[in-house]
This record gives sequence, structure tokens and C-alpha cells, in this order.
Amino acid sequence: MSEELPPYEAGKEEALDEVRATDADAWATAAAEDLAAEKARRRTQYGPPPGSAAEELRKLVDTVTDKLSGLQSPLLGQVAGPAAQQVVKQVVQQAKAAVEPVIERNPDVFDHLAAAGSELLAAYRSAVQAQEQRWTARDTELKKLRDPGDDSGPGERIDLD
Repeated sequence: MSEELPPYEAGKEEALDEVRATDADAWATAAAEDLAAEKARRRTQYGPPPGSAAEELRKLVDTVTDKLSGLQSPLLGQVAGPAAQQVVKQVVQQAKAAVEPVIERNPDVFDHLAAAGSELLAAYRSAVQAQEQRWTARDTELKKLRDPGDDSGPGERIDLD
């Protein structure tokens, strides 16, 4: 009898730990499944979520490039049309070549700029709302000073009946 069996209590604690780990995994799995289902529901309802600011800038540059490439120039006539279109394509490609490395090197900068723009817009909105409240409050006070009662003017009402 060189091998000794562990006492009954030790085996029971190990089994209990295994059940707890399984329960924790089940909770995490169920939460992950619920989150995935909610994301899928939102994606079908609202469309794909917007990408980062750098990705959105790339999409903008690509869209502008496509629109300018397909643009026909009726002002320059038939003779200058292909040459002008070639110049436009060349300028757009140069602009795209200049923007692309900046986006690649600094994608986080565009996210920060987008956040800063949102903060500036919120500050502007707050300032405008505060000013509008002052204007409307002043207008209400002036109206009360001008029209203290139900009368339409300083004259006396005369009943003609």
C-alpha cells in the first residue's frame, strides 16, 4: 500500500472549485452571447457602426476621388475635356498620395481631432443656448414693462352698443 488515497474532504473541495469555474465560464459565455446578439440587432437596425476618424477620412478621400474622376467638364468643350479630366485625376492622385501617409502614421490624431471638434461644437451650442435664454428673458421683461395689463393701449375703452 504505497499509494495513499486523498481524504474524502480534499476531493470534495476540488469538485466544488471545478463547478465554480464552470459557473463563471457559463456566465461569461452567456454575457458574450448576449452582447453579440445585441450588436447584431443594432447592426441590422442602424447599419454598420462608423469607423475611426482615419477610416472615415480615407472613405471621404476615395469618394471625392471617384466623383472628380467621373466629372465631365462641359465648360471646356470636347477638345479640352480629356486633357482637363487627366489633370483632375493627376491632382486628385497627388492629394491622395499626400494624405495617405499622414493617415497611416497618425491614425489616433484624427480620433483626437474628431473628439476635439465634438467638444468645440458642444461648447458653442452651450454658449448659443445661454445667449438665446438671455435674449428671450429680456424680451419677456420688456413686454411686461410695455404691457402691464390686458389693455391694448393707454386709451380708454368705449362701448358703442
